[in-house]
Amino acid sequence: MTTARRKSYGVKGAPYAFLLPATILFALFFALPIGYALWLSLHKAQVKGLGLGSGARKEVWAGLENYKDALSDSELLSGAVRVVGYGAIVIPVMLGLALLFALMLDTDKVRLAPFTRLAIFLPYAIPGVVAALLWGFLYLPDVSPFYFVLDKLGMPQPNLLDGGPLYLALSNIAVWGGTGFNMIVIYTSLQAIPAEVYEAAKLDGATPLQIALRIKIPMVAPSLVLTFFFSIIATLQVFSEPTTLKPLTNSVSTTWSPLMKVYQDAFGKGDIYSAAAEAAIIAVVTLLLSFGFLRAANSRNKQEEAR
Repeated sequence: MTTARRKSYGVKGAPYAFLLPATILFALFFALPIGYALWLSLHKAQVKGLGLGSGARKEVWAGLENYKDALSDSELLSGAVRVVGYGAIVIPVMLGLALLFALMLDTDKVRLAPFTRLAIFLPYAIPGVVAALLWGFLYLPDVSPFYFVLDKLGMPQPNLLDGGPLYLALSNIAVWGGTGFNMIVIYTSLQAIPAEVYEAAKLDGATPLQIALRIKIPMVAPSLVLTFFFSIIATLQVFSEPTTLKPLTNSVSTTWSPLMKVYQDAFGKGDIYSAAAEAAIIAVVTLLLSFGFLRAANSRNKQEEAR
């Protein structure tokens, strides 16, 4: 092989060499665990007698039995309904606030813009468990300063950790922590809009409100779609907030959300096979909803471009 051919092969193989570490990590920590979970979901434990001694417990093929049991599990379905109600509050409020803050920061009259951006984004940097603990103690009547102020003012003290208000309490934690990230995504898109567009609109007599509604929001629509996509995934995978608040109230069960049900089956009951099937169902539902939304958004964009 000549030197020229060796150099040619070296140049062609360079991209694959750079991709090799990422491919290995993807296979080891993503593809293999998913494959193992799917394999577990198709098996079950068979126990003989009292389950004592060697050979009394073995793994056997179950087929789709675990999936049938999961789909007919009332606790899993109830958790899914609760998550839908939770998401109906979180997603509109969080994205609405993120868009509002981004539009406000994009105006010329805003003061201390860098500090304001940091202040809005900072809650996102706090881990979810820490945020849930922080808000959880603020919800407790015995230690919360808010309840102390309400008591001194003679105002009613609602129990935010029981019944319907629990959804608002959990949603508040998610909105407080996630608004900043979505705001940064939308604000970055607003900064990418050419200044000439705004100048032309001002020359035509457009007010700041009209510019925001008719120019800014339509032009950052792809960012809104992206943040909505991320929000759907995060909502369906809610786990840390209700799990952290569970010791503070009896209203949060060990199966409050689908992921909590998976955790309880896997580590509480020791049934990793049913938990693997439930996790696979949650993953499929998440993918279907997410990509279904993306497809609908893309088809709508194509229709608008065709007009």
